[in-house]
Formats: sequence, C-alpha cells, structure tokens
Amino acid sequence: MEKTICAISTAPLKGAISIIRVSGKDAIKIVNSVFSGADLSKVKSHTIHYGYISHNNEKIDEVLVTVMKSPRTFTTEDTVEINTHGGIAPTNKVLEILLNNGCELAEPGEFTKRAFLNGRIDLIKAEAISDLINSETEKARKLAVNQIRGTVTKKIEDLRSSLISLMASIEVNIDYPEYDDAEEITKEVLLPSLKELNIKLVDLIKESENGKIINQGINVAIIGAPNVGKSSILNALIEEEKAIVTNIPGTTRDIVEGKISLNGIILNIIDTAGIRTTTDLVEQIGVEKSLKVSKEADLVIYVIDNTKENINEDIEQLKEIKDSKVLVFVNKDDLESKIKKETLKDYHLVTGNTVKEDGLKDLKNKIIELFNIDYFENTDYTFLSSAKHISLAKKAKNSIDNAINNLNEGILVDMVSIDLKESYDYLSEIIGEKYKDDLLDELFSKFCLGK
Repeated sequence: MEKTICAISTAPLKGAISIIRVSGKDAIKIVNSVFSGADLSKVKSHTIHYGYISHNNEKIDEVLVTVMKSPRTFTTEDTVEINTHGGIAPTNKVLEILLNNGCELAEPGEFTKRAFLNGRIDLIKAEAISDLINSETEKARKLAVNQIRGTVTKKIEDLRSSLISLMASIEVNIDYPEYDDAEEITKEVLLPSLKELNIKLVDLIKESENGKIINQGINVAIIGAPNVGKSSILNALIEEEKAIVTNIPGTTRDIVEGKISLNGIILNIIDTAGIRTTTDLVEQIGVEKSLKVSKEADLVIYVIDNTKENINEDIEQLKEIKDSKVLVFVNKDDLESKIKKETLKDYHLVTGNTVKEDGLKDLKNKIIELFNIDYFENTDYTFLSSAKHISLAKKAKNSIDNAINNLNEGILVDMVSIDLKESYDYLSEIIGEKYKDDLLDELFSKFCLGK
C-alpha cells in the first residue's frame, strides 16, 4: 500500500458539492502541490482550509480542503478530502489533476480495504459499511450501524476468548503435567463448557438468519397456472402496472420483478410465467425459468383460481415444489368459489383478490406471520447478516459438535483441541483475523468507487 490513491466519493451528479478523497503517505504533499491557499504541510490535523485548485496558473475551482493526519483517519493513513463545487466537469477536472500529480485511481472499496488491512476496522465492520450504503429500510440501517459499532464483533470475540481459554488449559495439562496449580482438564470438566459454547453458537446462527432477512430481504416467487392472476397480484403488491395483464393465457413469458417494504422488510417479488404443458418454445423456456425460480425462492406463493373446479394439476405442481416454503393463495375470492379447499389442508392457505383495496391484506399478514417479521420491531440487531458469515458460524458450531461427540466416544482430551482450534479459526475468519486474499478482493470489489 505504498501508492497514494484518490477517487470521487460522491455520486457523479449535479449537486451543491462533490468530495474527492485522497489517502496515502503522499496525500498531503500531492494536494498541497495543486492547492492555492494555506501551506497544507504545516497545518494542524483535522482542519479545513479555503482556497483554489490550480493547474498551469489557472484556477480550476474554489474548494474547501480537509486535512487529516495519520493515524486518526479512516484508513489510518494521511487523508485529504477536497470539497469542490458539485458538477461532473469540475469534479473530474480536479480528479484528473490529482492523477497527473502522483495519485493513482482507487479501486472500488479500496479506502475501506485499507482501513481493514491497517487494523482500523474488522471484516464485519467493513461489510457493514457497504450494507449501510445499500440499506433500503430503517431496519437494514439499524442492523448495519450496530455492526459498525462492534456489538456483533464482541459476540464473536467472546466466543473466541472462551475457546482460547479451553485450548490453553489443555496445553498446560499436556506440556506441564507436574504443575499442581493447573486444573486437570478431563471430559467431565470440558463437556459443560463445550455445551455452553454450542448453545451460544446455536443462538447466534438462529438470530443471524433474521439478520440475513433484514439485510437481503425475502425472495418471493409467484407461481401458478396461466391466467390465475399472478401478474395482477404483483401489480397490486407493488402498486404499479409493471406486469402486463390480459385474459390471454401465457401472456407472461419471462420473469418480472418488483420490490415492496413489508413492515420494514424488503420483499423481492418475482412474477413468473404460468406453469402448463405447452408446445410454444418461448413459453416452454418461461415455464422452466418459473420452476427454477421456485426452487431458489425463500417463499413460493402458489396461486390458484377460486373459480376453478378441477385443481388436480395444481396439486401435482405443489408436490414438485414441496421442498420450498409454500403459501397457497386462492385468488378471486370476490367470485363464486368452486374449489374444494380441504384438498389444500396440508399447506398455508390464504384467500383474497386484487379487485378490492384490501384484497391482499390477509396475504401480507400471512407472510409477516411465516417469517416472524413483527419480531424485528423489538430486536437488538446484534447478529450476523451475510450468508458467508452465517456459513462460517455453522462450521464453527459443527467443530464444537465434533469435539463433544469425540469426548463422548472416549477420544483423549488433547486430541479434542484440534476441533477447538478449527472452531476458533472459523470464528477468526468471520472478523477477518484470518482471510484469503481472493475472497477479500471479491468482497471489496462490490463496494462503490471512493468508499
């Protein structure tokens, strides 16, 4: 990280101001060389200075320059932020001048990556910064802020501390058996501690599944036969005429997507092509996509027409998607019912319509109930939110499970320390104490430029 980097940190739009961020060992020197105003090499840290960015004796823009000296900066490096007048041309011109005077253009997320590599933040906090920028609801904002504050990291650190203590005690018993003051670590001593750790990990994983919902939302696929009202349901939910609605079966050929916020949780709704046997090649592709989407969704809303007498084909289709969380929605309940609802007793069942203003109220309430969305109102938001972190927590728990099973099967205590070390390493990977360079590059490449 010898190079000094710069990037525009504000959106490339017209506005009151734009901010260009510079970070690295030569940040102050480079900006000072193009700044007409105070000598930035002599000013105090965390001060703001008025002047101009100049190039070839021409004043390019009137600016405010903030100087922040290492280590009390986001990246822990010398950092300068230039506030220019908002606008694409002046901002790009100032950036161009910086690049011509020794800066290199920052990669996406490189400022945050430097903050992580320099020990300013851990990996949970780094990802939370991206989550905060991309948050679409108040709940997602609260979750990201809590992670930035370090409340989640403390949970992981406490678990790691417990594992270190157990591993250290085992090592003392192995290396210094003659040391009388050390407690002998036997199966009877170790098992209660491992079971307590297991419970904490189970709770963390369970809570974190909620965090994943807050952060990423719930993927909802609307599935069913042609002309049962799937597109009308999508349009009614998002309050927008996004999907084409006709009385001609097979109108929807491809997936149509929309979003709504339900009690502060984003529903990513996908309207799919009607599922039926067809000789139309394009429609066949649409049907295949529908089945694929149903397998990947967090929730499948399977729509059945209330006026349809024979739903045997629907029952067969429901069997095909039985591994998914399925909610059967009997649509058009404003018309005379002809279906036998007892044939659907094994499913979560809701009736409604898209004609009345509150025709989908029960459908929304059922989704709230299925995903326990009301629970999020009073939660403390102290849990993991990324699928990768949750996966690592599950691996850490599996290692503890192995340790418990090995002890119960008579494996020597000193051999169990291998499982404990494995669990510790997985937890370390969550906060970035251990990491793989390629995974790190992938993570920060998803950040916006200038962050």
